[in-house]
Amino acid sequence: LFGGTFDPPHVGHLVTAVNVMHALKLDQVILMVANVPWQKEGSRAITPVQDRFAMVEAAVAAVPGLVVGDTEIHTGGPSYTVDTLRSLRQQNAEYVNATFFTIVGDDAAAGVPTWERFEELTELTRLVVVDRPGAPVALSTDIDWIRVEVPRLDVSSTDLRSRFTDGRPLDYLITQPVLGVIRERSLYSLPIGAQA
Repeated sequence: LFGGTFDPPHVGHLVTAVNVMHALKLDQVILMVANVPWQKEGSRAITPVQDRFAMVEAAVAAVPGLVVGDTEIHTGGPSYTVDTLRSLRQQNAEYVNATFFTIVGDDAAAGVPTWERFEELTELTRLVVVDRPGAPVALSTDIDWIRVEVPRLDVSSTDLRSRFTDGRPLDYLITQPVLGVIRERSLYSLPIGAQA
């Protein structure tokens, strides 16, 4: 399970998902679109969830093993990973006996103990921290982390939103299918037909 706001999804998300899937020999990685990302709520305008879902759907469509998740959208309200894991297991026969792994970036990993019902979360899933090459981030030793090193790609959704606004190049940072959704829906102030 790789949850996020995905506003917008970019190559860094895809590289992370594919590398973790390979390293841990996972059957699939679900890129779960947060309905209401409670940790970001109020800090900035967030693109409507239907648009974020469409972008992730476009991003993973041609990537074997990657799928888009809508559990948090259907649940509504703030999105908590512990609730998502319970819902996945209860509502999908294919996940009843699945072993779950929850992927977090090294920047977010330090905050995991503050997540909603954290103790329950660690009973439902193995936590995977994505390390960048170099010195790994120091994390709580109370958690049995699985560390997976992925290539360092300095791509952020914040920077990409700024690039849309000021017209800087987006080449190779966002996939063409995602750019297609952005154009169709006129997201991030990118007019229909504009070059990105």
